[in-house]
Amino acid sequence: MSEQINPTPEIEITSDDRLWAMLSYILSPIVPIILLLIPEKRNRPFIKAHLAQSLVFGVAVYLISAILGGFILGTLIRLAGFIAEIVWGLAANRGEYVFIPWITDLCKKQGWA
Repeated sequence: MSEQINPTPEIEITSDDRLWAMLSYILSPIVPIILLLIPEKRNRPFIKAHLAQSLVFGVAVYLISAILGGFILGTLIRLAGFIAEIVWGLAANRGEYVFIPWITDLCKKQGWA
């Protein structure tokens, strides 16, 4: 008897999960904060992974642009961050997990994702 056991069971990703994951990137950091307050949403594994990453990334973009300051540099950083969030949001809407350098590792080590 050779029975294969999948160590990571497939988790059903609903269209609602994909929508909230996409919105958490595009409207970061507001939507991730709101989703943290809704237990039904924050406990879904797919939403939780994207929620943590988008929140950390959104806060990091705002902090970096504030620290580096300047109208042009701050605006360019926010614009680049927003473009990245749109790309990652679209990937999340396709049901894909997104890898963001440093941030994904940080979220996994902290147990947030």
